Amino acid sequence: MSALTIAIGGDHAGLPLKTILQAALAEAGHSLLDFGTNSPDSVDYPDFAHKVAEAVEAGSARFGVLVCGTGIGIAIAANRHPGIRAAVLHNTTEARLTRAHNDANVACFGARLVGPEPALDALRSFLATEFEGGRHARRLAKLMPA
Repeated sequence: MSALTIAIGGDHAGLPLKTILQAALAEAGHSLLDFGTNSPDSVDYPDFAHKVAEAVEAGSARFGVLVCGTGIGIAIAANRHPGIRAAVLHNTTEARLTRAHNDANVACFGARLVGPEPALDALRSFLATEFEGGRHARRLAKLMPA
């Protein structure tokens, strides 16, 4: 897989896992746009979800990675942006299928629900899987704003 530009962000609850994912992405040669947080102080996850989603929407990043306590809130916030398809991931099967069938462009993780190794495996699978198109493209078109 060639190097990608990836936007990454998360809240205070996601910081430990975000740091691990960030290091692995950098080690794999990807360019990172880090939108924070980089502090354990309490922050609001939508602020980081919006920054990452905006970078993906604008084409500044091919994919986004978001981390909060459960992955749910940050995914909801990111999915408020047209063209963003954020999915909460727990394993490689979810990662592969959300890329292949849904052309997801933002991977979300819950630091309180998934350990570093499953998250790393899921992220690698997410980045390596291509959208299948075909019947899935028709369904994806129905998700796009009018």
